[in-house]
Amino acid sequence: MHRFYLPPLQAKEATLFLTGREAHHALRVLRVRRGERVTVLDGAGQELLCEVQGFDRDKVCLTVLERHAHPALPCQITLLQAVPKGKIIESIIQKATELGAARIIPLLSERVVLQLAGQDAAHRVAKWRLVALEALKQCGSAWLPQVETPLTPQQFLAREEKFELPLVASLQSDSLPARQYFQAFLARHGRLPRSVGVWVGPEGDFTPAEMTAIKAAGALPITLGPLVLRVETAAVYCLSILNYELQSPSL
Repeated sequence: MHRFYLPPLQAKEATLFLTGREAHHALRVLRVRRGERVTVLDGAGQELLCEVQGFDRDKVCLTVLERHAHPALPCQITLLQAVPKGKIIESIIQKATELGAARIIPLLSERVVLQLAGQDAAHRVAKWRLVALEALKQCGSAWLPQVETPLTPQQFLAREEKFELPLVASLQSDSLPARQYFQAFLARHGRLPRSVGVWVGPEGDFTPAEMTAIKAAGALPITLGPLVLRVETAAVYCLSILNYELQSPSL
């Protein structure tokens, strides 16, 4: 069944309208027909089963048949990702959406080559958010991750945000398997964490000063195995092991 997206405020009524990019995709690419059933996601937990009632050249009218509310995941995962070269960040955002990240924070660390400012930054962030939206429709998640405006590690640390379990992917000798931290958290609290933040560095990793600051803020260093992984592989690895641990309450 084809999936479409409407923001929450546009998905409240019994009759919905696809316009703009969504209408173009429905009419010109998928060629939906009257009577066809489709799914609409609002990115805030609602999944709507709809029927196509009609359309014109730039609008599709849908009737809502059923509404299903999906609760947010019990643990909110934030990926703090240093921005790699080229379009690799788009692939990371896509995979992070598929793997249930609630928030993606692009980081402009010292070894990040990309420079962002003004209109260029706004354009890139809009593109990244569109990548997340398309990934949402592809995988069928009811929750659209928040993709924030890029900032430096120092700017994020200055917010003094707290995660119940803060982690950082590390090549240093003091890193431990993520499972050990999950086991320790479960033993201490009798439950799994409700929020996890994981930092993933750029090519060449965070600088020693950045890593020191991240760890000083409470992040626990985790190992990704004996091999040096590419940035995009490291991000997927981290999110995959977080998903595994969070779905294994007995550990």
